[in-house]
Amino acid sequence: MKVQSYLSFEGRCDEALAFYKKALGAEVVQLMRYSEAPEMPPSSDADASCGGGAPAADKVMHAVVRIGETELMASDGRCSGQPEFKGIMLALTASTDAQARQWFDALADGGQVMQPLTPTFFSSSFGMLTDRFGVGWLLVVHAGQ
Repeated sequence: MKVQSYLSFEGRCDEALAFYKKALGAEVVQLMRYSEAPEMPPSSDADASCGGGAPAADKVMHAVVRIGETELMASDGRCSGQPEFKGIMLALTASTDAQARQWFDALADGGQVMQPLTPTFFSSSFGMLTDRFGVGWLLVVHAGQ
């Protein structure tokens, strides 16, 4: 069994993927836009697509992004423009303090630091932040480093 995170960026998926490429060296391994989907018959379920109407053809219907050894899935979701990620954080384990600092600073750009990156009793570097898209991140250096 494999459990993966699926992030809905509410219309900002392309921007988020570009940000994670720059900040973390993420690689987009799959990307499907609404323009690639078969034409759907009109639906009375207005909640089923972006903004309650037909999604824009250039919006991301589904993407897979690899960050290190992990794959996350993502989309533009319902294109509300207001992504919300409550009650969950993504954890990044760095090999060195320098790597943790690089990732932390990159993810913090435009975001909000909740716990500055600092030494703790359990790690030489630990910090928490929310990035510019509202995704929570926990960064830690592997114990024993």
